[in-house]
Amino acid sequence: MRREGSPFSGLGAVTTKELADHLSSARMRVLEWLIVLTAVAALIGTIQQVRDTVSEDPFVFLKLFTEARQPLPSFVSILAFLIPLMAIGLGFDAVNGEHNRRTLSRVLSQPIYRDALLMGKFLAGLITLAISLVVLWLLVIGLGLLLLGVPPSTEEVLRSFAFLVVALAYAGLWLAAAILFSIVFRSPATAALTTLGLWLFLTVLWPALSPGIAYAISPPHPLYQLLNQPDPDTLVWEQGLARLSPSTLFGEVLRAVLNPATRAIGPIFLEQLEGALIGSPLPLAQSLLIAWPQLVSLIAGTIVLFVVGYVVFQRQEVRA
Repeated sequence: MRREGSPFSGLGAVTTKELADHLSSARMRVLEWLIVLTAVAALIGTIQQVRDTVSEDPFVFLKLFTEARQPLPSFVSILAFLIPLMAIGLGFDAVNGEHNRRTLSRVLSQPIYRDALLMGKFLAGLITLAISLVVLWLLVIGLGLLLLGVPPSTEEVLRSFAFLVVALAYAGLWLAAAILFSIVFRSPATAALTTLGLWLFLTVLWPALSPGIAYAISPPHPLYQLLNQPDPDTLVWEQGLARLSPSTLFGEVLRAVLNPATRAIGPIFLEQLEGALIGSPLPLAQSLLIAWPQLVSLIAGTIVLFVVGYVVFQRQEVRA
């Protein structure tokens, strides 16, 4: 039996409805205030440190994102921790909530296919995250203008905007993961705990486990051990395994985008520095080329998770 009409018929209605629910929900208010208050606290301390130490830096605005003042971490470190929480909070009950409220069969009885329903829920969550991240980005720029008294250069604005795009790709990956588990598990609590467990494992445990696994797969050569130097093959395995964590990919992209002096990500060998002026900033295009594989990996991970969720959702039976 062939379907009639576009599979995305009703996509706009689903997206608009879900977006309105997200923006007006109490859950969204709690997540917004958590992120805003934490980010502002980090920014106030960072701005004071930037004014005291790096007032002559040509990229002083980028320091607002990367500098840290104890006891708070840097602004990007806070976002790396809070963005997954916000994405998971928006997506862990996207589908199983409809099952539990017994509204899924009513929605699908309308001229709305499952394609449009799932895509609409994902787009609504992504737009909500984009709105929140844009507001935070404008907050950083505004506080920097008010408290530093120095306008950002065009290069700084473009690099900070690139950071915004990368943060949205990182959020989209965890949103797709949360929606996937909301399809697999009928209980929202189980879906939320599973997604949070995966996030904690990949963010906290996996970076600690990957060096040991790399050492077991490719033990260092005795010559390097004698010289007390790392084996390049072991380092390559360690770096590759660590990049299975989205937080590692996110951190590497930000290191290239927000620090113009970054010439390579991971272990640096002498041939990479041939002809380079150490400490000189790279153009934005070169920094984006360095970070491009990691950014593509984040986007590819989002697509894979969404496709898996789509296939599982299409095979599920929906009852009234």
